[in-house]
Amino acid sequence: MADEKLAKLREAVAGLGQISDNEKSGFISLVSRYLSGDEEHIEWPKIHTPTDEVVVPYDTIDAPPEDLEATKALLNKLAVLKLNGGLGTTMGCTGPKSVIEVRNGFTFLDLIVLQIESLNKKYGSNVPLLLMNSFNTHDDTLKIVEKYANSSIDIHTFNQSQYPRVVADEFLPWPSKGKTDKDGWYPPGHGDIFPSLMNSGKLDLLLSQLLEIAQVPDAHVDEFKSIEKFKIFNTNNLWVNLKAIKRLVEADALKMEIIPNPKEVDGVKVLQLETAAGAAIRFFDHAIGMNVPRSRFLPVKATSDLQLVQSDLYTLVDGFVTRNSARTDPSNPSIELGPEFKKVGSFLGRFKSIPSIVELNSLKVSGDVWFGSGIVLKGKVTITAKPGVKLEIPDGAVIENKVSFAKIHTLTGLS
Repeated sequence: MADEKLAKLREAVAGLGQISDNEKSGFISLVSRYLSGDEEHIEWPKIHTPTDEVVVPYDTIDAPPEDLEATKALLNKLAVLKLNGGLGTTMGCTGPKSVIEVRNGFTFLDLIVLQIESLNKKYGSNVPLLLMNSFNTHDDTLKIVEKYANSSIDIHTFNQSQYPRVVADEFLPWPSKGKTDKDGWYPPGHGDIFPSLMNSGKLDLLLSQLLEIAQVPDAHVDEFKSIEKFKIFNTNNLWVNLKAIKRLVEADALKMEIIPNPKEVDGVKVLQLETAAGAAIRFFDHAIGMNVPRSRFLPVKATSDLQLVQSDLYTLVDGFVTRNSARTDPSNPSIELGPEFKKVGSFLGRFKSIPSIVELNSLKVSGDVWFGSGIVLKGKVTITAKPGVKLEIPDGAVIENKVSFAKIHTLTGLS
């Protein structure tokens, strides 16, 4: 039965003119593994927290060389690749998530460019930036990167694979059934980064550039063992040897666990198969995990995270978001915003300015709440607007350890 399904799917995929032969073969290989049950699911009993022997404490890592030329030589072996295929739909965005404004009019992508520019200027290095787009973000990204035409860094873009969604009950590619618009396709997860980097030609381009640079011997840590996964709470940052990627992709050795992702689109039940980049770590020799401080990880998955980054809890220096030293508590405040704040546009519209939260422990907001400018939040704050009530917090309000506000008149004169 599985062989018959695969044969019909293969025949249908062969007729799809919108994707390359590499994409077709990659898709068929993924489906074949899925149907055979080969590594379809993570084996949960085998999941364990890595031991201290394979997770390196951040403070044990060698500091950069004091000699600027030595640091330059190291940086010239580095390329920065950012995943740029997401639309940020959970935050109400319609374009690439990387163009969300973070601080002082700068977007995520602006900050990335500033960081690399600052690094290259300081050391005279030539660290390039690569953006892996999806078919959802490709056109917009090409327009966006035009603003960096005069930048001192080399910016490269390439697309990750485009795979057809599979109609569940027929097990045929949806585009072959007439669904040829974007909804008929999907990007197969960030595990696709390795073959896409290879198929785009960018991997060979980077290697050809790096091979011309004087090599500096790497520090080897013999006692470290390879691991199959990162720590439970991982930062989705991978430092990978380009030569190792080329070797493994050419050998078709990256058989990461398949993540079946059933969906319903336009009333049709479809299946898309994905892989995760972090799952590839077990295929790289001598791989290790690194336990970095929380200050190096500031994800923005929701508008509550965006509020943290935009607040006075952080400052911006050379594109790097740095924590305010006035905050004595090492942990960040807990922020929970109601559905009225879910979309970026709504979130920004409800704040005249982002409140000061340096002394905030927790914030919970629900209902139709609007914030004025110059507001200071301290301690534990809960703000609730009753149904049908528009709650406006006035300019300059200082709210400390307050539980709930139902009417606007309760907000005046707070300190």
